[in-house]
Order: sequence, then C-alpha cells, then structure tokens
Amino acid sequence: MIDLRTRTVLVTGASSGIGAACARAFARSGARLILCARRIERLHDAAPELRDLGAADLHMFQLDVRDQQAVEKAIDGLPPQWRAIDILVNNAGLSRGLDPIQQGSIQDWDEMIDTNVKGLLYVSRAVLPGMVERSAGHVINIGSIAGHEVYPKGNVYCATKHAVRAITRGMLMDLFGTGVRVSTVDPGLVETEFSVVRFRGDDERAATVYQGLAPLTPDDVAEAVHYCATRPPHVNVQEMILMPSAQATATMVDRR
Repeated sequence: MIDLRTRTVLVTGASSGIGAACARAFARSGARLILCARRIERLHDAAPELRDLGAADLHMFQLDVRDQQAVEKAIDGLPPQWRAIDILVNNAGLSRGLDPIQQGSIQDWDEMIDTNVKGLLYVSRAVLPGMVERSAGHVINIGSIAGHEVYPKGNVYCATKHAVRAITRGMLMDLFGTGVRVSTVDPGLVETEFSVVRFRGDDERAATVYQGLAPLTPDDVAEAVHYCATRPPHVNVQEMILMPSAQATATMVDRR
C-alpha cells in the first residue's frame, strides 16, 4: 500500500460532493492537497477541517476547468514546492437538464461538454508532462454509470461520460511504459448537489431522484478513489463501477 504522507494530490471541483469527500479522504492519509474549484470560498471554509483531519499542507486556488488558458496559467504558476503532482483526481463535472434531444438546450450541451470532457482534458494536459518526466504519477478520472449505458433524455450527459471512459482508455495506452497509472471510478446514484445542478436549483425535483433508496454517498466514492490511489506500485485499478445495492443499471432502481 502506498504511503500518501509524502504525496501531492490535486483534486478539481473540490468545493462540494465527491471532490470535497476526496479531499477529506486524502487529508486523513496525511497527503499534501492542491484543491481547486469555482467556489473558492467553500475551499477556504473547508481548510480548518482538512488540517484537523491530518492534511500535511494545503494549497487552494479558484479555477473554472472550462477555461484552458486559466488552467494552463494555474498549473504553470504553482509554487515550486507544489509542482510535482503525484495524483490528479479529475472530478470537476456536472449535468444540465433532462430533455429529449430535440428539445435540448444548446447552452446546457456546451456546458456539459466544456466541463466534463474539455475541462478534464485541459487539466490532464497541463499535469501529465510532469508525471511523465518523473516516471511516476496517477490520474484518477471520475466517470459514471452513464459512461457505460445511455438512458432516455440523458443523451449529451451520457455522451460526455462515454467520452471520459474513452479518454481514460486512451490515456492507459498513451502512458503505457511511462510509470504513470490511470484509473476511472464510475458511480451510480450518489446523493450530492448533482441533481440540484441538473435541475437548476429545483430542490424538490432533485430530491425525487434519491427517494425510496439508499444512494451512494460522496464518502463512498472517495473511499474507492483512495483505494485506487493507495494500491502498490505494481497494481493499477483501471476501472471501478460503484453502485448502490438498490441499483442494477442506470435506470433499474429498487425504490421501496
């Protein structure tokens, strides 16, 4: 098992949900944390807890991963002691709307593609050369069951998560022999702000997504991410699908 006390971990979208849970999980292992998100105030609010949990050190900055120039500037501008990133958790992502494709919002499509696909690529492109140069590192992408199946009205969101899965497979091939590991953790229903964001603040509609079952928690997913990151160097968890016991597929959910 890898000791994370000397490792530097970058988590994108770390202000809430799975990203915030990943930050807590790595803090408990004594890792050095680089956290970024659009809502920088939430990161500052979380800092005392992360230090109490055991984070060796913290570096935080505001970032919208959709902005390629901002991503490049942020990574290139890291202080010298923070530039050697050992683990990258590509967590930033979202869903917008749940409409048949003929009624879909172009704005929603652009936001999902720009965040879930292009944002992941921008951050990976900025971080990976350093990992390759050091012959060590680990990229962990947060995918989804939507990257394995397509469900009605999930058209573009499912497409973006299929893209994440394909990009992960491409990374595995392109980074073969470099010493850099690549994983994807693909959860089913996780109770976060995901549905609130998807339905643009409609809390009542968002709550119905998780009614009648025990969904995954962000901590469940973070534990899976932490597991991938701490395997011995000769072990790589390429893909992990994580589902609530009450969910068999993207659409088969036992609500009791």
